[in-house]
Amino acid sequence: MRRLSSWVVGLAFITCGVQAQTSASDDPLLESNASASASGNEARGVLRARDQAVLASELAGRIVELPFSEGESFKKGDTLARFDCSAYQAQLNAAQAASRGAGEELAHNRQLAALKSVGRFEVSRAEARLSEAQAQSQVYQVQVKRCSVIAPFDGQVVARKVQRYESVAAGAPLLDVVDNRTLEIHLLVPSRWMDRLKPGQPFTFVPDETGKPLQATVKRLGARIDEGSQTLLLVANVPDASGLLSGMSGTARFAEPK
Repeated sequence: MRRLSSWVVGLAFITCGVQAQTSASDDPLLESNASASASGNEARGVLRARDQAVLASELAGRIVELPFSEGESFKKGDTLARFDCSAYQAQLNAAQAASRGAGEELAHNRQLAALKSVGRFEVSRAEARLSEAQAQSQVYQVQVKRCSVIAPFDGQVVARKVQRYESVAAGAPLLDVVDNRTLEIHLLVPSRWMDRLKPGQPFTFVPDETGKPLQATVKRLGARIDEGSQTLLLVANVPDASGLLSGMSGTARFAEPK
């Protein structure tokens, strides 16, 4: 029994170690930080966009329009995808017609009530039918509005998850989009640097892809230290993102502590 208990404890220890290694390797930022310079003033980091999203369908339907391909730019408010909404539009038309009919019935009953020809009950029932018809109309208005996927910001298409004429389920991812004009630098720095890193502090970041130094400033520090790597997230502003793309990696160099 003692031998079995020792075997179970050993297996649990190995499993935990494997899980910790897997979670660490899943983060490219953490992986790149392992090769940080030993000089004590450098750290590896990546450029990430403040505005990026995977846009998903809010309803089930067939795509009839998908005007933007990978790499193409769009403006906020552009239609990025459109569904066949003939059925939803027909339901909306019917609901709006029912709403108009209920409104006319209510007006007629109110006239009769003024002449003492009908009671208050008939008027209240007509009011309820009008409210129900209006609510139903609003539901179909929302459905028709969801037939078009509108760009939430200026940006570019990273990847199309679907193609035109495909039928998708509600919640299915459609487009991966990004705005490369609003980039930030994400670094994982040693937790022992906490005392010498403050918001507004300048440093230099050199992307591997361009080799051109960027002047950046610390924007904020993370709220928790990673227990496994003993690192802290640092987010910095990039004043000029011209010629840069989200996902670029590079080296940050800080001034030597005094």
